[in-house]
Amino acid sequence: MHMTTTEIYLIAMAIIFSVPYLLWRLGDMDYFAPLVVVQIITGILLGPGILGRMFPEYYSFVFNPQVVQSLNGVAWWAVMIFVWIAGIELDLKKAWQHRRESSITAGLALGTPMLFGCGAAGLMLMSSGWMGPQAQSWQFIVGVGMACAVTALPILILLMEKLEILRQPVGQRILRYASLDDIAIWGVLALILMDWQRIGRQGAFLAVFALATWLFRKLMRAVPERDRWYLGLVWLAVCAFGADWAGLHFMVGAFLAGAVMDAEWFDQAQMDALRHHVLLVVMPVFFLSTGLRTQWDVGGSAVFLAAGLLLVASVSGKLIGVRIAGRVLGWQKGEASIIGWLLQTKALIMIIFANILLDKQIITSETFTALLLMAVASTMLTVPMVAPKLRRLQELVLRTS
Repeated sequence: MHMTTTEIYLIAMAIIFSVPYLLWRLGDMDYFAPLVVVQIITGILLGPGILGRMFPEYYSFVFNPQVVQSLNGVAWWAVMIFVWIAGIELDLKKAWQHRRESSITAGLALGTPMLFGCGAAGLMLMSSGWMGPQAQSWQFIVGVGMACAVTALPILILLMEKLEILRQPVGQRILRYASLDDIAIWGVLALILMDWQRIGRQGAFLAVFALATWLFRKLMRAVPERDRWYLGLVWLAVCAFGADWAGLHFMVGAFLAGAVMDAEWFDQAQMDALRHHVLLVVMPVFFLSTGLRTQWDVGGSAVFLAAGLLLVASVSGKLIGVRIAGRVLGWQKGEASIIGWLLQTKALIMIIFANILLDKQIITSETFTALLLMAVASTMLTVPMVAPKLRRLQELVLRTS
């Protein structure tokens, strides 16, 4: 029986929403992983490296080029909105109020795992198949290093809600550290993507963006809140286009679009609801499309070995960096461990970061797969490691600095 592209697309959508949910709910996996992590794992399982090899005819039928192209369109818009929200919710005012503590902790929490990750990337360069065809060695090393240092702010929020510390002083402290790291992440990404042959175009984009931001902020202050949502989405699309046209990436533009906006312009409850609904309605498509980009051509054992190396670099680097910060700032015993384990959470933002590196051919699909496995493992470690520590250190929850 012949099926139209629309019918096959709907089959794919049914799979995307049903399979991870059933695995998550029936497998009682909520303690170890939020649903979004299970969706990422499902995307890997449904990718060409696993489902495509086990059932090639079924894979090529459901995930044919026309369907994948349609899914990618939904995934692009979903992740742009998600990154835009992350930019809006950056709270630099509180970070400035606690600038010494925040800068020391954020700097060490980012710099140490990045250094460890760069070392791991250097080891990966000793064999072929990891660095993308358009990359220089320094871009690959810095890109993989930064991927090991990333903290997934949206997933961190979900996990702290689960642990009931998001609105507590310790939760707000951790958000400050993660917010500062978010800025550094996108700054380093812009440096990696800098195209010296298109430097004039990139400079023009930044100049126009600065002027447009000034005008846009004046406009947003002048209009009622009900209009700000629509204007914000138009602003998102325009900034993403400008960044992509300049040779950066549309997701860099999406983050910049949100970062220059004030969270106070919007009702916090509505913003939380928007983030929740984006995660529920469209982000699963992004996770599936991410899984479709995984490859195992260098060999499954090599990919898992690389993922293990990156996981050790990421987790140990984050814990050591935060422990050093704790020594400098005089934190109590056990405090650095809790904060370090929470800040090593990866998943969404690192996957977005790795997608950009793959799009720009700085890493190969095999490196992307290893990074994806590392992100999933690091995120699944968080709650089991943090929950018992929090029970032993209840007074930490109320500390403000």
